[in-house]
Amino acid sequence: MRLFMQTKPAGADAPRYYQLVLQQDLLGGWTLFREWGQQGSRASSKREVYLERDAALTAFEHARDAQLRRGFHVMFRQGFEGPYAR
Repeated sequence: MRLFMQTKPAGADAPRYYQLVLQQDLLGGWTLFREWGQQGSRASSKREVYLERDAALTAFEHARDAQLRRGFHVMFRQGFEGPYAR
């Protein structure tokens, strides 16, 4: 699953973005990658590992909801139509 969000540009400043990627690893665990920053500048990132799919999906949803409350808008989403979508 991949979700790309960004804010609306404010004046001369480039928009800020936040990206979430949830992937299953080869051993059956789940990894949540987060990346954020301002378009055209250095990004920050974080990686979290989960043993259970439900815990990983809950973390994904909490991160998504937190950014939506901060004013980010969904620009792109991928992988929400499979057996792992809610």
